Amino acid sequence: MGQELARGALRKMGTELDQPVSYTLVLGESRLPLNGLLGKSLTLEYLGEIHCIHCDRLTSKSFNQGYCYPCFRRLAQCDSCIMSPEKCHYDQGTCREPEWGLANCMIDHIVYLANTSGLKVGITRHSQVPTRWMDQGATQALPIFRVASRFQSGLVESLFKGHVADKTNWQAMLKGPADPADLASERQRLMAACAPGIAELQAAHGLQAIAPLEAQETLIDYPVLAYPGKVSSFNFDKTPQVSGTLQGIKGQYLLFDTGVINLRKFGGYQVALTEH
Repeated sequence: MGQELARGALRKMGTELDQPVSYTLVLGESRLPLNGLLGKSLTLEYLGEIHCIHCDRLTSKSFNQGYCYPCFRRLAQCDSCIMSPEKCHYDQGTCREPEWGLANCMIDHIVYLANTSGLKVGITRHSQVPTRWMDQGATQALPIFRVASRFQSGLVESLFKGHVADKTNWQAMLKGPADPADLASERQRLMAACAPGIAELQAAHGLQAIAPLEAQETLIDYPVLAYPGKVSSFNFDKTPQVSGTLQGIKGQYLLFDTGVINLRKFGGYQVALTEH
């Protein structure tokens, strides 16, 4: 039967920047260190209930990685402008939750370059550095701008998206570390290519609001014994029991010898973890 280690509502894994990254599984009130379970035979079992990660309401379906439908429709953090910050409508007075927007969007953000499945540009709240990079499975990251709001970070990111990807190929990311990139050189290349657009944004919003950074690169290593040759993903809705030998952890994925699972996708699912 094995020994049950924890059960409860699943949340995204906790991360701590170390060599390698230190991971914690969050199930309800349980906080279980995961790195020590590498090489162990484990089962994650979906227990058949989903509770909204915001209001705890029982829901038959999860929206946007863990919300019930009413919260998905009502909360600012579920609005489309979170994924496309250049579409921010706070100044139009139509933000779903103005106080939340003020606390989470009208604050300093970082525009960064990262190496995940290859070079990409991204944005995150300043308080989410380096958590955001670990959640994405980046092996290298370099802040390139500090901007005064999420909206402005989206404008800067949009400039760079014409010259570099803004998405991660998650299958490639899980097959192994990306080839090393010279982020400092890429920063110089992109700053030169986007110089006219950057100058326009600074003229419109102020030099202090769109501030280039000369920052140190962060290198990130992940606890992986072996990467999968072929990436096949588990889905609790189709496979309630996920079993295998834990071979690695990267981004928000557990890498088993039988397949991989993105734990963040299943926020609010009631899950039990057993060691065999």
